Amino acid sequence: MEKRQEILLGQMRTYRMELLQLAKSFTEEEADIIPQGFRNNVRWNLGHVFLDQYLWIQALTKEEAPIPNEFKDWFSYGTTPADFTDNTPAFTDLISLLQAQPDQIFERYADRMDEEYQAIDMGMETIEQVLVRTIFHEGMHLQAVLDIKKALNNKK
Repeated sequence: MEKRQEILLGQMRTYRMELLQLAKSFTEEEADIIPQGFRNNVRWNLGHVFLDQYLWIQALTKEEAPIPNEFKDWFSYGTTPADFTDNTPAFTDLISLLQAQPDQIFERYADRMDEEYQAIDMGMETIEQVLVRTIFHEGMHLQAVLDIKKALNNKK
């Protein structure tokens, strides 16, 4: 693995741990609360981050990604917790999936990180470029979870 890819994996792990540490500060019940003024809850944000990363890789490579059944119904852009069913993964299950994802991505794609594909949105042509985009996206959802935490703390 090239040095820049090692750095990218380190960044993915670091930012993911920040999100997971914050997520673990919520109880299962709190993770399902949608504070006034919000569209989604913590559980939705976690599922969305997991799904988004794989969807972008899949869009680029045109290969099936390891996305569990129904994740698109629950966590795609435009969905809300109102779309959840009895089968929607529990908060703790999403934490486990997110913990494993960075290493799973690198195990699967490490030897193809800079392989060029047909360009997709924003001119992205490599998995490495897609991962930079998904790290940024994850940061946006980290902020959303921080905002939910603040809103819930203000209600206490």
